[in-house]
Amino acid sequence: MSTPPRSRLRATDAQLPPTPAAPAEGTRRRILETALQLFASRGYHDTSIRDLATALELRPSALYAHFAAKDHVLAELVRIGHEAHFEALETAFRDARPTPSAQVQALVHAHTRVHAENPQLAMVVNEEFYALSEELAAPAQVLRDKANAMLLDTIRRGMAQGQFSPLHPEITAAAIVGMGSRIPHWFEPGGPIAVETLADTHAQLALRMLGHTAGT
Repeated sequence: MSTPPRSRLRATDAQLPPTPAAPAEGTRRRILETALQLFASRGYHDTSIRDLATALELRPSALYAHFAAKDHVLAELVRIGHEAHFEALETAFRDARPTPSAQVQALVHAHTRVHAENPQLAMVVNEEFYALSEELAAPAQVLRDKANAMLLDTIRRGMAQGQFSPLHPEITAAAIVGMGSRIPHWFEPGGPIAVETLADTHAQLALRMLGHTAGT
């Protein structure tokens, strides 16, 4: 049998992405990065506050000076992940040529890179997001909705201009997003496939899924 993804992700040290959304060096950041490692390798529900405190060599009570509860730790990781992701998408979209095909390629390229370069965070954000209450998930949900709308609006604009002819725009958009979200389950950073190759291939696959007309 193949090694489960969570065990594979345990092999590499989890780090928060270089984004203003993440806290600076210090105890709070150390808690988040240790929790990220545990949540990615064991799962959120199978990691207790005591597990986290033991890994940090702290008393459980010391964690509560920084986070009210375990779900607040997860909420912070989810927020950081969504902010880093949305920031990457916005930058890519802004810098792309102002055509739907170029903008879709830029969005997919950025989406792919974020998931390939931050596998632990991507897995925790995508798989444990629904463990949060509506209130704790709300800031990330706003960004998730904006990111999805950015892609879908671009697809619809491409359809209106005759560049795209997907079988179903909403289903195709979801499939494109899902293609990136699965990356932590199989992609090996530093393996035989370079991140840039993966991102370029995903961008081309997205255009094929959209029925892109060559030359537009």
